Amino acid sequence: MLSLRQSLSLNNIKTVGGSWQPSDETGLEAWYKFQARITLNGFAVSSWADSSSNSFDMIQLNASEQPDYNSGNIDFRASNTQHLQSVSDITLSGAFTIGIKLEPHVSNVAVLSSNTEPNEFFKITSDTNLRFKTDNNEVDLAIDSGTFVADLDLVITRNSSNLITLYVNGVAQADTETLAGTADINAIGVRRIDNNPYDGTISEIQIYDTESTALTANVNAYLAGL
Repeated sequence: MLSLRQSLSLNNIKTVGGSWQPSDETGLEAWYKFQARITLNGFAVSSWADSSSNSFDMIQLNASEQPDYNSGNIDFRASNTQHLQSVSDITLSGAFTIGIKLEPHVSNVAVLSSNTEPNEFFKITSDTNLRFKTDNNEVDLAIDSGTFVADLDLVITRNSSNLITLYVNGVAQADTETLAGTADINAIGVRRIDNNPYDGTISEIQIYDTESTALTANVNAYLAGL
């Protein structure tokens, strides 16, 4: 049984993605790793520490807003506004790559955002639509088929020309958009202030301040192997 405030460091449970690891990338900004660096308060998550070298640790001191830990997955309940938040911002002013393994239970939920700055978020707005909003501008990315309310690997990229591409389970979606601006991220599961709380599980998040074909392929393969 997991003891009170037990810290999990289960890096050796599973090797995925071949020999490649997110930490191989110089552009790694933050890495919330599956089953790793999680601190528990009983069966709830009080901290998901950053596995990069940048210390963007996501924490929650309010016990009622701490998500549950469930076999490696972090389970957020919207009814309790459960979320995790860093004391400092991850800022993405240029190209980026974001990989997320998640299973939303409903739509109209914030996945990654700033809980301190307005209009900075990645939000599943409907069963078929993901919205990226930054600097008070936004784009909507529609999936080719199926629904966001499912067990998914999502990769979102922005290249040097500000082209936004969404990958779902390793497949690039047809709907691409263009949006410049500096994306600010300091929260998992809500947007400012505690709005659109996420409902569902999140298992892994990787954030890079770079984009390339090789990186996108590696992130997709890594998520698929979890």
